[in-house]
Amino acid sequence: MASLKLKVSYSCSNNNTTLSSFCKKVVTQIRFPNTTISPPKLQLQALGNARAKVPFSAKIAAGLYISYTCPFAQRVWITRNCKGLQDKIKLVILDRENRPAWYKEKINSADKVPTLEHNNEFKGESLDLIKYIDSHFEGPSLFPHDPEKKEFAEELLSYTDTFNKAVFSSFERDGNEAGAAFDYIETALSKFGDEPFFLGQFSLVDIAYAPFIERFQPFFLDVKKYDIIAGRPKLAAWIKEMDKNDAYKQTRREPKELVEIYKKRFSTLL
Repeated sequence: MASLKLKVSYSCSNNNTTLSSFCKKVVTQIRFPNTTISPPKLQLQALGNARAKVPFSAKIAAGLYISYTCPFAQRVWITRNCKGLQDKIKLVILDRENRPAWYKEKINSADKVPTLEHNNEFKGESLDLIKYIDSHFEGPSLFPHDPEKKEFAEELLSYTDTFNKAVFSSFERDGNEAGAAFDYIETALSKFGDEPFFLGQFSLVDIAYAPFIERFQPFFLDVKKYDIIAGRPKLAAWIKEMDKNDAYKQTRREPKELVEIYKKRFSTLL
């Protein structure tokens, strides 16, 4: 179970220009391990008004804007953790259902998460960001150098949207309708021998699929009475191995909570 920690956030007004009157400090309790909230400077820069008097610590390189409930943001959060960049990339936690106006105005005009603030630029799109963090920051490489694996990795990353759309479209029908999509995953996991990961080694491909399969497995079991790992031993082994990954586990939510979120979100299709 995640330990109890304090979340420090700032309630800001666009009408004030002095730092002391600009942000009101708010402290709440959270239960997510190893998370951090943005220093005021990130939010002040984002709003384009007052600027913090004290610069970032030299250790802090970037800020990552996420929502806890967003699987796309979770991809980038996992990547950051796997690279050991907790001190280099600070998390800025936003409410997915009620993002502040300054986020759309100054950070991401599409009003989506995730967004990475790095080198005075804002970058979005989760698949682009996991590659960017892997190639622009220190830490273990998460993308293969072997040409065959690299080609297959690109193929699997390109398939993620197709996979998700196929599964989502099956919500209004019998759970078995998603079978072809999960069969594709089972076949892909069989390509490089007996290792449990897509490329025979842990990579960005595993990170790209993990947040969605984390949600699909309990949802189908609860709502459709359909077990996505039945008859798919490779997928079952992959899920079991992913559950051992500390960097991933730090980002997970309770299955019951994920099911309730999806029930609410897709209520018209069920």
